[in-house]
Amino acid sequence: MASLLSVQCAASLKKSGNVIHLRRAAVRIHSREYSSRKTTSSEYLHESVVPSMHYQKSLPRLPIPKLEDTIRRYLAAQKPLLDEDQFRTTEKTALDFQAGVGKQLHEELVTQDKNNKHTSYISGPWFDMYLSARDSVVLNFNPFMSFNPDPKQDYNEQLVRSTNMVCSAVRFMKTLRAGLLEPEVFHLNPAKSNTDRFKSLIRWVPSSLSWYGAFMVNAYPLDMSQYFRLFNSTRIPKRGRDELFTEEKGRHLLVMRKGNMYVFDIVDRDGNLVKPAEIQSHLKFILSDSAAAAAFPLGVLTSENRDVWAGLRDKLISAGNSEDLRLVDSALFCLCLDDESMRDHIHISHNMLHGDGCNRWYDKSFSIIVTKDGQAAINFEHSWGDGVAVLRFQNEIFKDTTEKPLVHPGSDPAAVDSASAVRRLHFNLDAELQQGIKKAKENFNSAVSRLTIDAIQFQRGGKEQLKKSKLSPDAVAQLAFQMGFLRQYGQTIATYESCSTAAFKHGRTETIRPATMHTKCCSHAFVFQPDKHSVEELRGLLNDCSTCHGQLTKEAAMGQGFDRHLFALRYLACSKGQALHGLYTDPSYAAINHNVLSTSTLTSPAVSLGGFAPVVPDGFGIGYGVHDDWIGCNVSSYPARNVHEFLQCVHKSLEDIFSVVEGKPLS
Repeated sequence: MASLLSVQCAASLKKSGNVIHLRRAAVRIHSREYSSRKTTSSEYLHESVVPSMHYQKSLPRLPIPKLEDTIRRYLAAQKPLLDEDQFRTTEKTALDFQAGVGKQLHEELVTQDKNNKHTSYISGPWFDMYLSARDSVVLNFNPFMSFNPDPKQDYNEQLVRSTNMVCSAVRFMKTLRAGLLEPEVFHLNPAKSNTDRFKSLIRWVPSSLSWYGAFMVNAYPLDMSQYFRLFNSTRIPKRGRDELFTEEKGRHLLVMRKGNMYVFDIVDRDGNLVKPAEIQSHLKFILSDSAAAAAFPLGVLTSENRDVWAGLRDKLISAGNSEDLRLVDSALFCLCLDDESMRDHIHISHNMLHGDGCNRWYDKSFSIIVTKDGQAAINFEHSWGDGVAVLRFQNEIFKDTTEKPLVHPGSDPAAVDSASAVRRLHFNLDAELQQGIKKAKENFNSAVSRLTIDAIQFQRGGKEQLKKSKLSPDAVAQLAFQMGFLRQYGQTIATYESCSTAAFKHGRTETIRPATMHTKCCSHAFVFQPDKHSVEELRGLLNDCSTCHGQLTKEAAMGQGFDRHLFALRYLACSKGQALHGLYTDPSYAAINHNVLSTSTLTSPAVSLGGFAPVVPDGFGIGYGVHDDWIGCNVSSYPARNVHEFLQCVHKSLEDIFSVVEGKPLS
């Protein structure tokens, strides 16, 4: 589950009778024009009237659901996955947990939460889950989001685009750290709340009360606590549990090309952006470097098992490489300059998700990858935060580089001594370290060779048509995945949809469970018995699925799912050395957490593709977006599943759904 893209507020938030559709909000937030922006110097993207973290202190706390509600939701999610005998056993076990051990653990969790009001009950355990995982971050954790091309074709040239992205990233960083970045807020009534007048007022409301001031005009601030980890941050491998490192004093950029590593300053001693023409000169120098590809590319070690990498890192330090490793860890971010051009969107997905393992430092909080033909993407390490912060960054960078680029085709790089300004890192590698790199590369090649990616674009309709038909676009996409899997494998299977809980202080994610009795009934009717149901009956089943999915998304975004609550109770029991209750050892608990269909949605004006690997060996990793008039799916699998056939089944399911929406009988 760790590799899921939490890049959309994938649900609805209900406050005082108002339903706030955060899935749509995420898109609107990231594509909107900020009305309070005013253009300043080249140092900042904009100056917000309201300080960036103005709402942080007064954000509502993530609620702990009632235990009886959690068990009820858990059993409802189990029902479509189990036969009658299995369900009765699971029900008995769950109710026993609710009445006994679970009740005690829940009371302890509530008490613990009351004593830690500065954070959320899930934050600590969730960090621990990520950082204690020993699997490679590649495929298991790091997702990617690729940029759309610059609309001005000449600006997609690798040097020009890389320079502009580096400059815009520094501008974003400076805007954020100066407190001038527009706060992340969903405006239910923007005519009242997204105005200069309101912002001029709310800035004077104390931070401890500011959320309530926004709430009074139907504006809902989102958590921004993860943003500080965007820059100068790296995941450091340690035996047993990794650590997150952040050094905000770092002024340099890490650049990788052909597995070689370079650093140079992109912020001067006064904290200002280095002149864009100088950055362009330094990047041109790196792109022109005739050095051969690294014989022992150190970056591939970041793709290793975390304990193996931790041991090799200790050896690197013992061999006298601590200073250069510190430069890697403290760099603002990593820029990966690839010498390869992309053939198609499948090639892009593979390159941006994993690449060749040599020209990446997967532990950096994020890396910007730019290929020879100017395709660009962000690959990010997932433990420090979720995709909400990364998507905001990506949208701002895309907007800034396409609307206000600082270098242009034909711009002359500065006449500076880049050979002196750019430092190529050289590491002392003994025979043991060289062997470790060689073995890491073999393991990497073996892992990625098993991954297949395919994609479809369903062109018959999308969000606009579904909304006119009063159907949830997300519910329809999720139903198509249920139908597709049933059509291919004859089963209803455990399904995970990522949902942000950023409406709460230190919220992370909650799980929407799209496989329900409604989707099971509807899928069986469409797949196995279409001739036994009228169009009206099938349409009624679609309506039921949409309504049910809408309710699940509202609950999840309100922190009212069951997955995080049960996870926290289990974590608490383990931390006390307490034997796990039968609920956690029940095979059905393992089955529902073996998420064969792992899904996350992504739509943004900046993003072309998003993707991640399956979270289980026999699973699918489904990145999807429901656009105005089409639906896209970017899906990955390992050999245990046939991704090409699955997408054919999903496409057929969408065809059938849209036929019924249009009032046509199924053929």
